[in-house]
Amino acid sequence: MSNPDLKQIEQFLYREASLLDQPDLDQWMQLFTEDGSYWMPAMEGQSDPLNHISHIYEDRVMMEIRRRNFVHPRSASKEWPVRCSHLLGNIQLQNQTDSGDLVVTCNFHVIVWYREEQRVYAGTCEHHLLAEGDDYRIRHKRVDLINPEAAQRSMVIYL
Repeated sequence: MSNPDLKQIEQFLYREASLLDQPDLDQWMQLFTEDGSYWMPAMEGQSDPLNHISHIYEDRVMMEIRRRNFVHPRSASKEWPVRCSHLLGNIQLQNQTDSGDLVVTCNFHVIVWYREEQRVYAGTCEHHLLAEGDDYRIRHKRVDLINPEAAQRSMVIYL
């Protein structure tokens, strides 16, 4: 895939959001490369996930553990339904990394209904996408909340 098609990238990001809305973590994880990671910094402008505290920083192994806990029939998260609605906008192709990944940013609003409580999250996402045939896979996803320093309730689902 030599010339990235923004419409195709948008459709990929909408598909990811739809999987999180269902929530279908089995299919969602298939969107990631084997070395994929998910990061939600706990501070604005945080430069790396290893030398600072993060809300979430997970590689594929940790994502798999969260997925298994989420779908396990005796998991505490199963006591209450999880309902999500992702809204994406301002999707932009930024650049390409030295390794050839496309860097794509977007704004998001996510409403999560969990434990009889509605939670609202908003911010920006940065996806590093690897072109694979006629599709993409996520090598890295960074989620920057507009209020990262605020105390956050338990993150039961990815944003």
